[in-house]
Amino acid sequence: MNMNQNARKKNNSKQVVITDNNAGQRIDNFLIRYFGKIPNSRIYRMLRKGEVRVNSGRIKQTYKLNVGDIVRVPPVYTDEKQPLKLNQAIQTKLLNSVIFEDEGLLVINKPSGIVVHGGSQQLYGVIEIFRAISPKYASLELVHRLDKDTSGCLILAKNIPILRQLQMILQSEETIKTYKALLFGKMNQRKIIINCPLKKNTIRSGERIVTVDKNGKPALTIFFREHMFGNATLVKIELLTGRTHQIRVHSASMGNFVLGDRKYGDKIINQKFRKLGLKRMFLHSQSFDFLSPVTKKRIIIEAPIEDDLVNFLEKLN
Repeated sequence: MNMNQNARKKNNSKQVVITDNNAGQRIDNFLIRYFGKIPNSRIYRMLRKGEVRVNSGRIKQTYKLNVGDIVRVPPVYTDEKQPLKLNQAIQTKLLNSVIFEDEGLLVINKPSGIVVHGGSQQLYGVIEIFRAISPKYASLELVHRLDKDTSGCLILAKNIPILRQLQMILQSEETIKTYKALLFGKMNQRKIIINCPLKKNTIRSGERIVTVDKNGKPALTIFFREHMFGNATLVKIELLTGRTHQIRVHSASMGNFVLGDRKYGDKIINQKFRKLGLKRMFLHSQSFDFLSPVTKKRIIIEAPIEDDLVNFLEKLN
């Protein structure tokens, strides 16, 4: 046996019965925690290839585990390597982004440009960084997601029971989620309600695109005009459902895409605004108003908008 093989450990195929401790968790998150020492890209590859089975069937990476599910974990080699080592600057940046913490949850003002979870294209994201920072964050789980270029409120649960409660709470009508965005063009009405179902599609390149589709899932967004510039409108947005890319697709569908959006916007217009100083997508998760699963009292959390966006608005003025 050579040195490379000596540095590797084989995990045999196993069947794992899901208990209440892991129910409600996504299968990809479960596997990342289960293996610990293999790259996330290997986790997502085994899911795509159907090496992982739940109740003898293939599942997507978004599948949420239920009590009693039988997960077949494939045999893999794990490298006996050191834990994730991160740049000190990124650790400090995320620790400084914490805006609320109690015994059940952590809320950060996520910087733009950082993914929330590592995957096949990214080695690590917010969740992996926090788990590596301190043992007290080792059990953190993502309650919801934000796109890489979206900044603002991101909620992390400290254990699975709190995760399940928070996901139910955030889906309730009593929870208020607001965003701030700069849209292209003039929004002539003070308030616009977009109630259009959305459907995920995967194009030939493997890229995921969301479209307005009558066969999609219900999606409801309310846009409130705050300030009009020459050819842009600053809006506050209430998100009444939480579909993938919801704000970006709904705003584009009414002809006012989010400025800086490379997927659903206009390349030439984005370039013009980039020359003016907008270096990122202008979309920010501003606040969450919800019932605490710990104290059962309402929590209102606000994430200040990043300085680069504030400075850009002043320049437009």
